[in-house]
Amino acid sequence: MHTWQRLQLVLLLSLFPLVSFAQQVQVNPLRPDIVEMERKAASAKMTAVSSELTDAYDLKYNRFRWAVDPAVKYITGSVTSYFEPVGANMDTLYFDLSDSLTVDSVHYHGNAASFVHLSGELLRIVFPATITLGTLDSVSVWYHGAPVGTGFGSFIQDQHDSIPIIWTLSEPYGGKDWMPCKNGITDKIDSLDMYVTTPAGNKVAGNGVLVEVIPGMGENTYHWRHRYPIATYLIAFAVTNYVEYSNYVPFGGDTLEILNYVFPEDSAHFAYYTPEMIGAVQLYDSLFGIYPFQDEKYGHAQFGWGGGMEHQTMSFVINPDFELGAHELAHQWFGDKVTCGSWQDIWLNESWATYCSGLCYEFGLGTLPWMDFKRFRRDFAISAPDGSVWCDDTTSVNRIFNGRLSYTKGAMVLHQLRWLIGDSAFFQGVRNYLSDPVLAYDFVRTDDFQQHLEASSGRSLNSYFSDWVYGQGYPTYTVVWSQSGNTVSVEFSQTASMPGSVPFFALPIPIRLDGNGQSVTVVFDNTSNGQIFTANVPFSVDSIVFDPEIWLLANQSVIAANDEMELAAGMEVFPNPTNGFVNIRGQGMKSATLIDLAGRSILKTDLHAGVGTQRMDLPLVPAGIYLLRIESAGKQQTFKLRID
Repeated sequence: MHTWQRLQLVLLLSLFPLVSFAQQVQVNPLRPDIVEMERKAASAKMTAVSSELTDAYDLKYNRFRWAVDPAVKYITGSVTSYFEPVGANMDTLYFDLSDSLTVDSVHYHGNAASFVHLSGELLRIVFPATITLGTLDSVSVWYHGAPVGTGFGSFIQDQHDSIPIIWTLSEPYGGKDWMPCKNGITDKIDSLDMYVTTPAGNKVAGNGVLVEVIPGMGENTYHWRHRYPIATYLIAFAVTNYVEYSNYVPFGGDTLEILNYVFPEDSAHFAYYTPEMIGAVQLYDSLFGIYPFQDEKYGHAQFGWGGGMEHQTMSFVINPDFELGAHELAHQWFGDKVTCGSWQDIWLNESWATYCSGLCYEFGLGTLPWMDFKRFRRDFAISAPDGSVWCDDTTSVNRIFNGRLSYTKGAMVLHQLRWLIGDSAFFQGVRNYLSDPVLAYDFVRTDDFQQHLEASSGRSLNSYFSDWVYGQGYPTYTVVWSQSGNTVSVEFSQTASMPGSVPFFALPIPIRLDGNGQSVTVVFDNTSNGQIFTANVPFSVDSIVFDPEIWLLANQSVIAANDEMELAAGMEVFPNPTNGFVNIRGQGMKSATLIDLAGRSILKTDLHAGVGTQRMDLPLVPAGIYLLRIESAGKQQTFKLRID
């Protein structure tokens, strides 16, 4: 009986229902499709973390042998694991493994070994003798079953153009849904071989290099070999009637293959798009060092989710899209070569991938203008007042894969850090971080990244990381300026969106001074609130522009010249500073509006034109710098008001 006949018989006996999932994709310039796919892929698996019992050994190598038919949601096969005990001798080994799968046998040194598949999704294997510390040993687990549908991700059977497909996607905790494994992000497998048998007419996409296709009776076995350390959630395969073609990235006399497995109905569209990734690979190589898996390949495998997934050496993508491709490609450096050592540090993966797609635009790749990329991301990052880049709740998939914080705000925090320390120190520090022999092809934490940027820049970044990575919020500025002769005076007032977390953000602030067809950009190192700076400018300034190149993660400032702040003849606003109320004295007044530094109207009071002095109460208005705009006689006058 052929593999597929046996498989169909098992399925008929089990009467296991087949489930197909569809997805809705909405796209706008902020690319929520990329975020939403990764969030959905992780949903319903957030409690499925790896057991601490799997920490007793170091996993060195896996040999996977699987049989799958893309028309049937089912897997059968074996996983052979080579391991070394760590910390102590061991006589028992644990794997994470879903209760939906059935273990047929465990083989140890050619003999059957004792095992128990525990209800807590753990497989316990008891060895006949103790394995001593540091000894390399191996065990094989034979199993089968229909992996449970966790809602999204893990092990999906679906269709494209009425053709069946199976793909896996395990981030963050889905590996144990379809294989015995170490399910967390504490141990990378040093290398693997993957043998996937499938009915003839299908192709299997996988990690590493395709070594051979072994023909059988109505079936073929695809052998993929990967010789780099890999985290469990980055192991994957996909099976359907793929069309295969390659692009090549030249490096002097060498080349890197970009291997593409795509649906026949979309092959022409993909063939037009994938050559764009050649320039992206070359750019990332120049900025961050050679492609991390240069001895093997990079590639794309098409699948059915509304986004992509950075499986090591072969990203899974839904469609040929430049920014999606640039994002997943960047993960080969940030996420695959160096992998966040905790989901608290997911920004080290996702913020970098987001920023790298922007760097493509900066260096002339893709079609989105670089300024638009920065503007979109800045405005999205400050669309809510709270939240840190560092993930403070790893039990929530929405928090881990938060598009505003883990992706967008983090990308702008990186961009701003580049501004703070300069391009040379920034990119050198990043290259050192990626090539550090202690960190490369291993797990990293935020402290590791910070230390390399401090070393390259020669300065402490404790305050910056405290404010911008671990702290919440962002600043909003009011800039008040005036000119006397050639001297321009600029005063900065700042309000933090979450003052209980970060009361003040110290930053160098670029200001462009424009006038008479001339312009000059001056940088002021703003270290305290209410700071006043001067600059010598040899022309008459008629306007100023805050952060003209969009380096800062700051709210759009209200900018007012000093002459707009001066009292009109016979008009007074007092007391100033004040607390709880303000008196307004003048003629022809109609209304007074209190405006915060974000330009939002906080309070409005109608005034009476025939009354000299009128009181405006300011109940429960927080302390800070505000603008008081007076409507009178068909014009507006604005005064700076401080509330203590």
